[in-house]
Amino acid sequence: MDFTVLTLFPELVNAFFQNGMIARGIESGLITGNCINIRDFSTDRHKTVDDRPYGGGSGMVMKPEPLKAAVLCAKDQMPGSRVVVLTPQGNRFNQDTALALAAEKQGLILVCGRYEGIDERVYSLLADEEISIGDYVMTGGELGAMVVMDTVARLIPGVLGSEASFLSDSFMDDRIEHAHYTRPEVFEGQKIPDILLSGNHEKIRLWRKKSSLQRTFLKRPDLFEKAAPDAEEKQIIRQWCRELEILARE
Repeated sequence: MDFTVLTLFPELVNAFFQNGMIARGIESGLITGNCINIRDFSTDRHKTVDDRPYGGGSGMVMKPEPLKAAVLCAKDQMPGSRVVVLTPQGNRFNQDTALALAAEKQGLILVCGRYEGIDERVYSLLADEEISIGDYVMTGGELGAMVVMDTVARLIPGVLGSEASFLSDSFMDDRIEHAHYTRPEVFEGQKIPDILLSGNHEKIRLWRKKSSLQRTFLKRPDLFEKAAPDAEEKQIIRQWCRELEILARE
């Protein structure tokens, strides 16, 4: 998977490429990371990339000419790549979007806006997709691009080392992941569930499934609208309801 980020602050993104999972993926050759400075494509001596908005108003708007030149440069380097603009008006980014982007064999070109936004013509002429990472506004698209790259990169086979690492993640099956515990066995008076020490893999699997369902019900019940419980989940839910009834009578 090839990632190219178009930004006015390449130092922010280069630091991301040099650390953690992304750096290991780059070192192993499974992914590539590249930055293009949009300012390099400004044609005036001041390297201007923004201008006042037509119609008045506060702030500045990123000019279309440098952005177009930067996108075309990136597409020359990675023909067939998908151009994604990070913008509050985009489609909400989620795990399904990440899976779809991970399937893009030719790579992703991520365009990071700044200031009040990007000239609207950039979206209509150059963007294949617009993505938002949430209903809030940041000073630029770089952090959003990092979120997208981190989420997509871990879905590339081999980047995490084990496919099982992401197959059990939250949202992969429209459920919140089960609770996790590690040493020490007792912390601040709280002991880990005994079943996790039992060595019985099937009982541990069922406990984790139950934990996942409970956490989904309590924290993200909307996920059940995307994927109704299967037969095993229904059985676990019925058992949990019986346990709650017993507790209520005590």
